[in-house]
Amino acid sequence: MEWRISDGLIDYEQAVRTMEDRVAAIRAGEADELVWLLQHPPLYTAGTSAKAADLLDPSRLPVYQTGRGGQYTYHGPGQRIAYVMLDLQRREMDVRSYVALLENWLIATLHRFNLRGERRQGRVGIWIDRGQDAEGRGQEDKIGAIGVRVRRWVTYHGIALNVEPDLSHYAGIVPCGIQEHGVTSLVDLGLPVDMAEVDVQLAQAWDEVFGGEGR
Repeated sequence: MEWRISDGLIDYEQAVRTMEDRVAAIRAGEADELVWLLQHPPLYTAGTSAKAADLLDPSRLPVYQTGRGGQYTYHGPGQRIAYVMLDLQRREMDVRSYVALLENWLIATLHRFNLRGERRQGRVGIWIDRGQDAEGRGQEDKIGAIGVRVRRWVTYHGIALNVEPDLSHYAGIVPCGIQEHGVTSLVDLGLPVDMAEVDVQLAQAWDEVFGGEGR
């Protein structure tokens, strides 16, 4: 397996083409599996379940239709994207189990920053409990998004972890179709970490969750 980290901001359509080419090569036995860490310029993506009404400000940022599962999400500088191209025929041919592993990967990474990332029934992604507001209502914010696609049992797309993105851009969409909860990041939670440190923890958590395959 290859573990790749790209500097700079990677064009979204270029990234999709790269993933599709790599998926085809993996399926043909011509390339290794790949975990690709990168950042995108500011943009919105619409997954296969996206609703037009959830794009609140179409003129704010470029919008890309994408074949991953899920609804609208934001990508931009300060967010660590991890595109994961694995051959599930070498593992468990179960997409739900694969998504659960991605969730475990995010949770294990957050644990290394002394944060408790949590799942929520009926809501894809990883959440942080922010306690109660002044009126005693529970607050929770999303810190990690997951959206995957599988072609002939090879995965692509993956996860997005908010490190220090411009959270104001989430105002242009209803993130993942969920209006009643917010969005946060590591820096927003008071952790002044940089992307290099996040990458170290992602790599160590990958070894923990996926059994040390591939780096």
